[in-house]
Amino acid sequence: MTQGAILEPRRVPLGGLRAIDVWRTLPHRDLPTIGAWCFVDHFGPTDDGMQVLPHPHTGLQTVTWPIAGNVQHRDSLGNEVILRPGELNLMTAGQGISHSEFSVGGGDMHGIQLWVALPDGARVGPGSFEHIDDLPRASGDGWDGIVLVGEFASQRSAAEVHSPLVGAEVRVQGGRAVLPLDPTFEHGLLAVTGAVRIIPHSRGSREVPPGELVAHRHLKYLPTGETSVVVETDDPVTLVVIGGEPFTEPLVMWWNFVGRTHDDIVAAREDWEAQTERFGHVDGHDGRVIPAPPMPALRLKPRTRQR
Repeated sequence: MTQGAILEPRRVPLGGLRAIDVWRTLPHRDLPTIGAWCFVDHFGPTDDGMQVLPHPHTGLQTVTWPIAGNVQHRDSLGNEVILRPGELNLMTAGQGISHSEFSVGGGDMHGIQLWVALPDGARVGPGSFEHIDDLPRASGDGWDGIVLVGEFASQRSAAEVHSPLVGAEVRVQGGRAVLPLDPTFEHGLLAVTGAVRIIPHSRGSREVPPGELVAHRHLKYLPTGETSVVVETDDPVTLVVIGGEPFTEPLVMWWNFVGRTHDDIVAAREDWEAQTERFGHVDGHDGRVIPAPPMPALRLKPRTRQR
């Protein structure tokens, strides 16, 4: 992974029996995180509705960015909002939170949901929720975009994060665009619509090498040290750029939980199944929830990178 790679998506049903399919590129068997980003899901475009009953989270933040369609969010903190395209939901699980997500208003669904692994301290703190409808815009050589979290091209989002991160939607109208990168971050570029040629352009390189084609839904990983990346496309394309300082804390990830040890996960599952106060209650669903799957037979171990 040190020289970069293209991660292929896998299809995953989200939300139980009436699931909407998502395309998941992270975590990958060889790469558990990019910065602190530990999940990348891309759903749609589809006319299937999102119907995700209350379910729990620990040790992470969810970042939800709709491109088309409206989603009703309810959580155990008492928040209830309609999330629309151009707006961001950021939910911090801390030691435990639960929420539901349902499509409202009809029409196609299309969007991105990402998870951020919380560092020690924040991961055992209280849960919180932000709905942000005024995100900063950025632009540069051949592109324009919206900064979802962190800082990109000198524009900073108000969303609260707990480790050095960046997340941005970038639109390239066609031709060649040059995106600035923080060389202390590793990055991922997700092709949301269409295909693009990605050309890392490290500090000091005198010639731009041939581009690597990144297909729709695929994620291109870039290691630290890159100060910019060249993106070439024949047609208008939307990308999502994620990045951050490499996350060095051990991560045990299972179902909707992020912990440090197998025992962390077992305790979270038991608390959810017992419906303890840890995860609270989400109103509006007549007590219905998504049950946790059975634990695997083997002891869970932290995910590691395969060099």
